[in-house]
Amino acid sequence: MTDPRNLSQEDRRLFRIVGEVLHYVWDPIGVAGVPQARDEYDNYVPQVFSLLRAGSDKAVISEYLQQISEGRMGLSKLTDQADDAASVLVDWRDHINESRA
Repeated sequence: MTDPRNLSQEDRRLFRIVGEVLHYVWDPIGVAGVPQARDEYDNYVPQVFSLLRAGSDKAVISEYLQQISEGRMGLSKLTDQADDAASVLVDWRDHINESRA
C-alpha cells in the first residue's frame, strides 16, 4: 500500500487530489455532500494513484472505477461518472508532471 509520507511533494499532491476526485467527482454512492463520509473511497486511492503514476490513460482508469462500482459496490458501471473522474485525474497528473519539468 502506498504511504503518502514516503512520496515526493508532487506525488503527495497527486495522492490527495485522487482522494478528492473520487469523493467529489466519481462518487458512485452519492455521499459527496456528507462530511462524515469524506473517507468513503479512501481504499481505492492507492490503486488509482498507482495507475496514474504508471502512465495509464483515461480509458484504463475509467474501466477500473467502473469495475469497482459494479464488482465491489453492486452498482451499475456508472460510465459517465467514471469517465469524468478519469479525465480530471489524468489532467491533474499531466499538470503536476509538467510542473516537475
